[in-house]
Amino acid sequence: MTAVTAASRWRDRHDGAAPARGSCPLVRARWQRRVRAAAGLAAVLLAASACGGQAAPKASRAPRAPATATATARPAAAPPPPTVTFEGSILALGAATRNRMTGVSWRPGCPMPLADLRLLRLSYWGFDGHVHQGELIINADATATVLTAFRLLFAARYPIHQMPPVEAYGGSDERSMLADNTSAFNCRGVPGSTAWSQHAYGQAVDLNPFENPEVRGSQVDPPAARAWTNRSRTAPAVIHHGDAAWRAFAAVGWTWGGDWSYPLDYMHFSANGL
Repeated sequence: MTAVTAASRWRDRHDGAAPARGSCPLVRARWQRRVRAAAGLAAVLLAASACGGQAAPKASRAPRAPATATATARPAAAPPPPTVTFEGSILALGAATRNRMTGVSWRPGCPMPLADLRLLRLSYWGFDGHVHQGELIINADATATVLTAFRLLFAARYPIHQMPPVEAYGGSDERSMLADNTSAFNCRGVPGSTAWSQHAYGQAVDLNPFENPEVRGSQVDPPAARAWTNRSRTAPAVIHHGDAAWRAFAAVGWTWGGDWSYPLDYMHFSANGL
């Protein structure tokens, strides 16, 4: 049975013949409504037959693309570099250290007995930008003072070339200076004098002596460092009045040989200004 025939039969069954002319207006209106309903059913059935007997499917939406991350994952942040801290220790002179010093940087008759000296082990920034450990022999009464000064030098990142005790150079002040070695105790006198140097008391430090030579008129010590008598040079190891190295020792009450009128001892810091 076709959709049109089915619609027609449904209309005939439910509507019947059209009401006669002159019928009651209410009857005619009811008949007209039924006719329109039958026509609507016929349209639906016709559409269904065109789709193989099934109502036309609703339009489907295109499949939604899977959600993707809108932000590219950031690489994990690199961990911060480890904090570098100053390390310093004060040790009594052991038997091995005493043996190395005796007859080299210390001998009988020196103004300080070995029992009154101490070994300081200290962190310092090298010329290579890395942290190293150095050693100084110091008067026992000056250990805390020197430790504080070198802690301040470290905080300021003042560079030091090297720092073994002077017996590494056979007790020779000249060899130690030429090697740009920072040192403290050495049982020796003041050049050109019979007086003991403050180094013989363990109360002085020579800091980077090649970049900071001693100048006595036309004489320079070490002689190979003459170019560094030009104090307008601004290399990091060069010491100037008021700079970080100067302030580190001034903070503990030590004075700088570069402030003397004569000689100008740019490497030298001491407890009593001598």
